[in-house]
Amino acid sequence: MKKLKQSQYYGIMLLIVMLVVFWAVFKILAPATFGSPDKLATYMKSALIYAVGGCGLYFICVMGPFDMSVGANIVLSSIIACNASVKFGYLGLIIAPLICGTLIGLVNGIVYIKLHISSLIVTVALSLIYEALSVYATNGKNVILDINYRAFGDYPANLILALVAYMLCAFILKYTKVGTYTYAIGSNEVVAKNMGVNVAKYKVVAFTLAGFFFGLQAILTISFGTSMTSASNLSSMSRNFTPLMGTFFGLAFKKYGHPVIAIVIGEMIIQLMFNGFVALGAPTTIQNVVTGAALLIIVALTTKPVKGLVVK
Repeated sequence: MKKLKQSQYYGIMLLIVMLVVFWAVFKILAPATFGSPDKLATYMKSALIYAVGGCGLYFICVMGPFDMSVGANIVLSSIIACNASVKFGYLGLIIAPLICGTLIGLVNGIVYIKLHISSLIVTVALSLIYEALSVYATNGKNVILDINYRAFGDYPANLILALVAYMLCAFILKYTKVGTYTYAIGSNEVVAKNMGVNVAKYKVVAFTLAGFFFGLQAILTISFGTSMTSASNLSSMSRNFTPLMGTFFGLAFKKYGHPVIAIVIGEMIIQLMFNGFVALGAPTTIQNVVTGAALLIIVALTTKPVKGLVVK
């Protein structure tokens, strides 16, 4: 049993067991309204989208900082994608949000490094600016993606794009200098700096990479939802937390060496929980309380604390 727990596949098996258990519980409680093949396919569409954002957030969170501008980035990038598709078709739908998301990530990283203040404060403040830009880009109106450019909102195009994003994230983390230094900084920033790692540079790179993945999520989001409304007064913040939940799964299971798989399965678990409560007719407040509590329990049970370690 000890050897099994030390296996790199133990974490994946544990997550799959959790996934099956949550499905079985809600299927028993709401057999008529939950868990049919068609409904599962719909649940997985949402999970694919949020997991892409979770992969982007992982680059930042594994180092210690947070990015609270995810929602504002997705809203603005989705609006830019929709507007660009009118003039340039699929080329605009793909390229425009990638550029927008990446630039927002770059700005976040530079401002965070230059101001030397908490990433939470920086990204919340910048969110207000990005939301204002979204209002300007739409004149306060709802934008709707043309029916001819919605291929990434359904299978197989959404699955292909999501898989490309997952493989890219896994490749960067495992086979590039960026991935190596990302883990080194997250493990011990002082030691990494003393070893010659340019910590400031790679934090900016992490924010920029995250922005690129949020751009990918924006493509999937606008294609699946088909419309986007501008945000204001930090209303976009509600979009931050579902990708972040997937990132938490990746962080909790990174010791098994497959954080991307953990993020994807984690998002599937979250979607099963969300939709399970909907099938049961539970109020939104109850859904949020139970989902938040379950997430805390899962992360607590799967993370082994180190004595004397400073928790960021």
